[in-house]
Amino acid sequence: MKVTVDSDRCRGHGICLTLCSEVFALTDDGYAEVQVPEVLAEFEAPVRDAAAACPERAIEVTG
Repeated sequence: MKVTVDSDRCRGHGICLTLCSEVFALTDDGYAEVQVPEVLAEFEAPVRDAAAACPERAIEVTG
């Protein structure tokens, strides 16, 4: 599974980081970014939760 964050849509709410800090981090500017090239199976559910909880719908999950 892969996950991306649309930097144009992200507004830095940080919900994704709260739900899955193993995959997401905040840049120095306070916006979300993905820290791993491929999401491990154990983090798939929290990543999907983060995508669903993102108020800006900036997180896209594929695979």
